[in-house]
Amino acid sequence: MDEKRLAERFEADRVHLTRVSYRMLGSLAEAEDAVQEAWLRLGRADADGVGNLTAWLTTVVARISLDMLRKRKSRREEPVDPHAPEPAAPAENPDHERELADSVGLAMLVVLQALEPAERIAFVLHDMFDLAFDDIAPIVGRSTVATRQLASRARRRVQGAPKDEMRAERKVVDAFLTAAREGNFEALLAVLDPQVVMRGDAAAIRMGGPRQLSGSAAVAKSFAGRAQAARFVLVDGATAIVVAPQGRLLLVLGVTIQDGRIAAIEAIADPERLMRFAFSLPAG
Repeated sequence: MDEKRLAERFEADRVHLTRVSYRMLGSLAEAEDAVQEAWLRLGRADADGVGNLTAWLTTVVARISLDMLRKRKSRREEPVDPHAPEPAAPAENPDHERELADSVGLAMLVVLQALEPAERIAFVLHDMFDLAFDDIAPIVGRSTVATRQLASRARRRVQGAPKDEMRAERKVVDAFLTAAREGNFEALLAVLDPQVVMRGDAAAIRMGGPRQLSGSAAVAKSFAGRAQAARFVLVDGATAIVVAPQGRLLLVLGVTIQDGRIAAIEAIADPERLMRFAFSLPAG
């Protein structure tokens, strides 16, 4: 296959490959790097001997993404300053990254990034892109049975158990977030307990958040017109809100609900605490 024809075939798959890698990495810049590396590897391979080029490229991108995830995890295990959140690099194409994040769901991106690298690869490739476990197994270096178990474990972590109480709490949180985004002050007051208290950790305060706010009016004022990147999620199995611009976890808001209203909010931005949380999405 001549180079021009090979480039055309690759470009036809570029969007698909970027979407695959983005779901694994949660970063458009890293996903584009992985896709570019796949192109370089294609140039060194015998393309004429590849039966299904799209499948071959998907596998290569997955392997590259897995390596990047493992390196990222290794870096995070090194000692860090607990008072210095890791800054997210600005996207060169924020509109494209926002579109990708919206297509996956901000909460889903946060949950996926909490999975172990092999779990994420198995779950994304099988559940999101219908790749067979026989094809995924060599990528993660496991048997087909073990790879199936990886995806199953990831699926259980991603999808929380349905509970009537959780559904009721989600209804309250969704109403709160809708009112915040719309800047509807009266609707915010309606879902906040009159004596609601909001507290922030040191990292959240450095980001411009309050140390403490008391009363529904003060808390409503701080949220009115905001929360565009906030989504309902389960954190360690409890109701919470994640603030994740373009899927990059920035802040967790622990929420306490009493009698159908939000009675307390705890803002957590300490990177060490964020890394210890288990994130999941509610079922149903």
